[in-house]
Amino acid sequence: MNCVYQVCVGPQSQLYRWCTESVQAYCKKIGADYVVQTEPRLRITPDPETTGRSKQAVSRLGYLPIFEKENAFELLHDYDAVAVIDADVFVRTSAPSIFDALEGDFAAVRERDSPVTEKYKAKLRKYSDQQYGNLPDVEWNWNDDGADFMNMGIMVMAKSILPYLRGQTPKEFIRRPEFKGFVDGLGKWKWSTDQTLLNWWVRESGMKVQGLDWRFNALFNAVLEERLPEAWFTHFFLRDHLPNKGEDTKELERHVIG
Repeated sequence: MNCVYQVCVGPQSQLYRWCTESVQAYCKKIGADYVVQTEPRLRITPDPETTGRSKQAVSRLGYLPIFEKENAFELLHDYDAVAVIDADVFVRTSAPSIFDALEGDFAAVRERDSPVTEKYKAKLRKYSDQQYGNLPDVEWNWNDDGADFMNMGIMVMAKSILPYLRGQTPKEFIRRPEFKGFVDGLGKWKWSTDQTLLNWWVRESGMKVQGLDWRFNALFNAVLEERLPEAWFTHFFLRDHLPNKGEDTKELERHVIG
């Protein structure tokens, strides 16, 4: 049995309601359980003595919500595979099962594999250097478009990753000493999410990592406009850059459906 997991803490915007409803319908279609977390559980905060994060990064909620979705690891004790989908992802009714695409231990879309605009390619190169340029202990397969990091807004993992969690709870996992720099936001990781941590971990651990078809995570305003209707999952990241900050879902739907 498979499960789709989402984190939706705090007040729900129209964008989040629209997207999560599409994910619930998708789960019914593919026969997967749907689990949503609406209250914080981990409440991860950076070390106040060493953090590079601003007070604003934690003051609004009192913790870093970006690490709440690691709660999904607990579900691997009960399911064969778990897909974690951010609350700002819209899934089309025609989307195939993401679980059928999983062949290894962990899978997500590599951003540079997507048909993105030239402007976004430049951002990818800069982001790659900032986030992964000082992590030479794992292979990033660099090319002219940067590192082959994965966007963790949609990720799917098999029960086979449990040994790599070493019996730790989600909080114990995030609090590993080797992750402290990511959590505290040191140096160029000041604004990082769990994405850098997870990208480094899945490579450093030696698990079988797989790149998914870009259509499982098409980044809105990054993927070429004419290619968006091909996408199965559309990720409305960078909410402040969306029409009406994402609240005009009819307008967003027009872009997605074409």
